[in-house]
Amino acid sequence: MTAPRVSDHYRTAFVTGASTGLGRAFAEMLLNDGVRVWGTARDTSRLAPLAGFPGFTGVALDLRDGDHAEAIFHRAEESASGFDLVVNNAGYGVFGEFTATDFAMWREQVEVMLINTARLSHAALRGFHSRAAGSRKGALVNISSLAAEFPLPFQSAYNVVKAGLSALNESLMIEVAGSGIVILDVRPGDYRTDFEASVRRPSAGAATLRVGRAWAAFDKMMKSGPEPDHAAASVRRALLKGRSGTVRTGRFFQAVVAPFLARFGTLNLRRRIQAGYFDVN
Repeated sequence: MTAPRVSDHYRTAFVTGASTGLGRAFAEMLLNDGVRVWGTARDTSRLAPLAGFPGFTGVALDLRDGDHAEAIFHRAEESASGFDLVVNNAGYGVFGEFTATDFAMWREQVEVMLINTARLSHAALRGFHSRAAGSRKGALVNISSLAAEFPLPFQSAYNVVKAGLSALNESLMIEVAGSGIVILDVRPGDYRTDFEASVRRPSAGAATLRVGRAWAAFDKMMKSGPEPDHAAASVRRALLKGRSGTVRTGRFFQAVVAPFLARFGTLNLRRRIQAGYFDVN
């Protein structure tokens, strides 16, 4: 008996932020499972590691420009004769005290990572809904974060983005119920990617001791987390199940123990755990 593959359900996929980290792992997992992938990066030269895979197409896309990003998506969608799967993964971090961060930078992160991700989700779902009765409807995978449940200190815009994205995913699960469309709300914890290297630190030069301790804890956890392939395997299992839901993934404490404690504990307990985790007591 042949082992199930993602391509048994989804033939074409659009993956944002595919040049590195989790995005590259998602793209490689799909390509290895026989899915044709259109993967994006602001600089397509960074997609070179994926260029050797049969079925991969690199796409230049900058999520900071919502109009252009949607136009690029539709052009790729047309070239693929429709996408069966859309993975919204692209994003970045800003680390610093709220008041020490220029508000334009704070607002930009929310617009880029929440508003423009919602815009691509909107475009993807319209494509899924337009398909003929009886045909495959498609899956939308939005990469949120465990920060939606456990906000990261000194990353307020990131926390707002991820909480908002998970709320959007929950809303969409209700709206598409019974339609054949799958919505996955993927909430990764810390993974061993280069995410921390790309984080903007607007107040790094004048950071307080608490900010410095929190950054050291964050950096250590990112560098000691599981490899991105672990997250890709979690997404693969969820896609093969073929139903909407929330996917928590990461080290055992973050993905299993902490949500369990949060479910049965108080908000004050959750806050104390967070403060201790990041050494900001």
